[in-house]
Amino acid sequence: MDDRVHASTRLFGETPPGFRAAGRDLRIDVCRGIALWWIFLDHVPNNIGSWLTPRNYGFCDAAEIFMFISGATCALAYGRAREREGWSGMMGRSLRRGWDIYAAFLLLTLACAILVYLAGSDNLADESNTRILLEHPGATLAHAAILQYRPVNTDVLPVFVIFHVLFAPLLWLLLRAPNVTLGASLLLYAFVHVFGWRVPAWPNGVWFFNPLAWQLLIVLGAWCVIEGEKFRPWVMSRSALVLAVLYLIFGLVLAQSWSIEPLVPQTLKDLLVPPDKSNLSPMRLLHFVALAIVALRFIPRNWEGLSTPVLSYAKCCGQNSLPIYCVGVLLALASHLTLLDISEGLAMQIVVSFAGVLMMVVVARLLNAISIKRERKSAGTQSIGKVPPVR
Repeated sequence: MDDRVHASTRLFGETPPGFRAAGRDLRIDVCRGIALWWIFLDHVPNNIGSWLTPRNYGFCDAAEIFMFISGATCALAYGRAREREGWSGMMGRSLRRGWDIYAAFLLLTLACAILVYLAGSDNLADESNTRILLEHPGATLAHAAILQYRPVNTDVLPVFVIFHVLFAPLLWLLLRAPNVTLGASLLLYAFVHVFGWRVPAWPNGVWFFNPLAWQLLIVLGAWCVIEGEKFRPWVMSRSALVLAVLYLIFGLVLAQSWSIEPLVPQTLKDLLVPPDKSNLSPMRLLHFVALAIVALRFIPRNWEGLSTPVLSYAKCCGQNSLPIYCVGVLLALASHLTLLDISEGLAMQIVVSFAGVLMMVVVARLLNAISIKRERKSAGTQSIGKVPPVR
């Protein structure tokens, strides 16, 4: 969640091709912004807007997209920071970003509790996992401070805190031995599924996004920036496209059989139960890879559609991923409350879905405007006092 900012034969410390790419790939911010919209729509329970997201059309959802892109953007941002400022400067940036996300998580936790308290809804307190915070604030905030307690829909932020803090050693390993590092990440992912490794949470249960499993998408995203060009011919091949499309069709049929009516035999449905999101089941992982292959094949870097108004709004949200994610969590709570108190009808679901996305866009554009104003002011301040050239 970073907003602005050659294999074994390559000399250690040499700049990987991904870091030298000209300009910023607009697809990164656009995809991240769309993923933020989808996450908001999925967070509103019983919402017709969720049918616009990947969740109902396959095994994975926007979370996989968001995690993978975050790994790629971290590799790009911190890789360039290492070039300019060295390893110490890069580590300072990653630690500051981890602190920013940590502070945002604690503020968001308090904001969720305040919103539920002001709403006075017992149902919302239970469904948002804030009742324990309202009844036992001291102990709950203490566990939140060590990332063991999280209100509903805030689970991804503690995961990003850990990954940003640890990204410096990860980048060092990826630059020195990228394929070995990816292999170690895959091995850890396999151990999670074989031995059931989990991270405990409070007051009961485990982390919804098990960082021992979801780390694979972060590492994979960073690895694609550093080493992915070598595998691009295979990814862009017709064979990979055919396999990806077939898997997507399989996921679509099975997902519809779970959500609407039986489209496949009950025996197969019992065998292929809805895949586990907490531990990033292999079915979800493969579905994301298939989506990525199709997207890379049909959406080139210079695609003209990236400059359309709607995708420009998505790009704006993607450039401010941390505040927009937090806003989306609060908007999802407010939307849920609206549906409970006013109406759960189809028309109201459409209204809250559209209004929520619109508010995310407005906030993102305001943040961009503030950022531009600060940059201009800073540039003007630096120019003051300069001695004009002698003519």
